[in-house]
Amino acid sequence: MEFKQTQLDNGLQIVAELNPFVHSMGIGFFVRTGSRDETLEVSGVSHFLEHMAFKGFGGFSADDLNRMFDDVGAMYNASTSEEVTQYYAAILPEYLPQTFELLAGILFPTLLEADFNLEKKVIQEEIGMYADMPGFTVYEKSMEAHFTGHPLGQSILGTHDSIEALTVEQMRSYHASHYRAGNITLAVAGNTSWEEILTLAGQYCSHWNPGKHERSTREAKPRPYTHFLKQPIQQEHVMLVLPAPPAESELRYAADMLAMIIGDDTGSRMYWDIVDPAYADSADFGYSDYDGSGVWMSYLACAPEDVADNLRRFEAILDDVTARGVTENELEQARNKLSSRIVLGGERPMERLGALGANWVYRHEYQSVEDDLALVQAIAQDDLRKLIEQYPLKIATTYGLGPLEGL
Repeated sequence: MEFKQTQLDNGLQIVAELNPFVHSMGIGFFVRTGSRDETLEVSGVSHFLEHMAFKGFGGFSADDLNRMFDDVGAMYNASTSEEVTQYYAAILPEYLPQTFELLAGILFPTLLEADFNLEKKVIQEEIGMYADMPGFTVYEKSMEAHFTGHPLGQSILGTHDSIEALTVEQMRSYHASHYRAGNITLAVAGNTSWEEILTLAGQYCSHWNPGKHERSTREAKPRPYTHFLKQPIQQEHVMLVLPAPPAESELRYAADMLAMIIGDDTGSRMYWDIVDPAYADSADFGYSDYDGSGVWMSYLACAPEDVADNLRRFEAILDDVTARGVTENELEQARNKLSSRIVLGGERPMERLGALGANWVYRHEYQSVEDDLALVQAIAQDDLRKLIEQYPLKIATTYGLGPLEGL
């Protein structure tokens, strides 16, 4: 593998991990914008804009885009998070020129008012669909509660009211200020040439407006919060949120490994203590890192009458890890599991595309598969102790959704 990096005069970042030993490639534009960059007046606009990107650009309609992506056999999509909007495709290398033109074009859609008004109905339906999913709802509510007063607590989808009030002029203004070259990273992974990437970037991206949208990355300082929202459903869904290292922290690998030991979906303490004995249908513990902040999040789904006991079991796990740490066997197992995931992902260009783009967007650094493996293998008991000292395993936010009104 060979890493390449450059920047166009307008500020567009270009990174590539070239691998002549695979038969496919992935290409993606990572726009550093998401729900945390919105004002309340335009809540949900980043996600809405992602939908509008596929409505057409230049002389191409939405039907044209779908047909042309299909013509080259592309597996393409887009996604919006709290911090990044991605547009990406997996293709055969010979179809890079056509795919590049389409992906670069959809970043600057025509944003016609008729398309906007039609897609607004689709967004409203999507909000309604997710509102019927307790797991998603409790995630959004717990993020809102945990990050009260902080932009990371803002909804990705927005609300029925915010989407209804949004105008196409507001979307056009948001797009103009956030979709600037300095706010975008082009990432490419797989079997292609650096020269072709540069030629295509010069042809389709060099005219983009320069500039970059700045965001505040202050670390959130959540206050303890507990709330149970009563809903007429059978199970209780509970989200527990703890502060964890941010994306730029050197402790992020240790935080990921500790989450794996505590609450991975197989072989973790929560699995053996809560899921395997059938105390709960689901119980896990994961790590998410953001600009300036991070969280550990635990999701629990079980019968309402079992919630209190399961929360006690979870807290007992956290207390034991805090007091006595993890065993060397647990640490070795986590190293092996994480290493396997890194290696298996490294064999797929689209997996490498995600890692390549995220590393550059958040840290302006390149991490090869070998680099990641070395970091994982180097994590020791002292790193986990240092992690817990800086980010104690104390639940900051508890949010429940289901039959219970409280504990």
